[in-house]
Amino acid sequence: MLSIIGLLTIFIIVALLISGRITPIVGLVIVPIFGAFFAGFNFKEIGEFFGSGIDSVISVVIMFIFAILFFGIMQDAGVFDPLINTMIKISRGNIIAVAMATVIIAAIAQLDGSGASTFLITIPALLPLYKRLKMSPYLLLLLVGTSASIVNMVPWGGPLGRAAAVLGLDVTELWRPLIKIQVIGLLLLVAVAFVLGLREKRLIRKRIDSGLIDDPMEEVEPLDEKEMDSKKEGLSLQRPKMLWINVIIAVTVIGLLVWGEVPAGFIFMVGFSIALPLNYRSANEQMDRIKAHAPNALLMAAIILAAGSFLGILNGANMLDSIATDLVKILPAFIVPYLHIIIGFFGVPFDLLLSTDAYYFALLPIVEQVVTGFGVPSISVAYALIVGNVIGTFVSPFSPALWLALGLAGLEMGKHIRYSFLIMWGFSIVLFLLTMALGVITF
Repeated sequence: MLSIIGLLTIFIIVALLISGRITPIVGLVIVPIFGAFFAGFNFKEIGEFFGSGIDSVISVVIMFIFAILFFGIMQDAGVFDPLINTMIKISRGNIIAVAMATVIIAAIAQLDGSGASTFLITIPALLPLYKRLKMSPYLLLLLVGTSASIVNMVPWGGPLGRAAAVLGLDVTELWRPLIKIQVIGLLLLVAVAFVLGLREKRLIRKRIDSGLIDDPMEEVEPLDEKEMDSKKEGLSLQRPKMLWINVIIAVTVIGLLVWGEVPAGFIFMVGFSIALPLNYRSANEQMDRIKAHAPNALLMAAIILAAGSFLGILNGANMLDSIATDLVKILPAFIVPYLHIIIGFFGVPFDLLLSTDAYYFALLPIVEQVVTGFGVPSISVAYALIVGNVIGTFVSPFSPALWLALGLAGLEMGKHIRYSFLIMWGFSIVLFLLTMALGVITF
């Protein structure tokens, strides 16, 4: 009965998340409470479960809030702009170089862990260049989305934060073995971009020869009034005279994270507290910057806290243990120890069926409970599901940032999925196998 109640609780949450009828916060908080009541627990016991769950995620919440604020300030101040502008200048006019540079530009832009800001930075900057060269904007979206997904395996990104909250792991410890996977992934993606750029160049040449399109070196359309105002606002926030000081601060913060001896939340809190007044001297300017980035920071913090409540109740009520025990009895014996490998392999298709929240907060706990009983470390389960799924983030209709990207580029979701899905899944499988070969994922 406890397994049935637990599965129904998870199924209802997943259904609500997929339907989009309520926010993840509401579903993660309310549904488990009703499940615990049906399982026979009282208010006091549920309150204790809640407290235990919140305690397990509070350090992740602190880290998320100040990481998003810190990198938001770095973006505002224009820390990454010189490198992005240089890449654009170097690659201008060469289709293959543009495709390869897109990967690097998107990786830099994604350092703040926000997919929305990455698309806001890269698409307006690169779309006119793609149009001028007659390159497919869907290629732009594919390369930016895949690059951003790889970089998103950082402690302040959504996947690691969710996984750390679910499994009660230190998010920085979780990240450290993935650094080499990120580096390998980006190098591999640059190679893929070369191949795709070569293919795009041949397609453009065929279309020119057949008279379907004109010469690609036509003038780029000028920015409209709204785009000009937005560009002026962004320039007014930049602090070019503070560039090297900001670079030193950013490198120091990232270096301390890699070192791992200081809590990540404390690092970002101090880094943010130094960077904000250095770049924006008046109290009003500082509050404006905080207000600009607070929505992203608070939304993620609220979701992680709600997830803590959800997991605290399911763990405290022993629902996950019960589900895992019964699932082992149902599944064929030879499959159970490799369940995390199977789920990871099909991680990208899962993104078309489940939202990120449903994947990490509903699926991951069950898989972890099942395979750890066969001696598989919890951290290996996390790596399998993260690496297997993360590439599919920006091909999923459940990603709000992707809808923003489609709107900025004037593209359609269906065409994007048809264009990108198989390439992104294939890339994900290769990265997954490399992660296994390097011993990060074990079984």
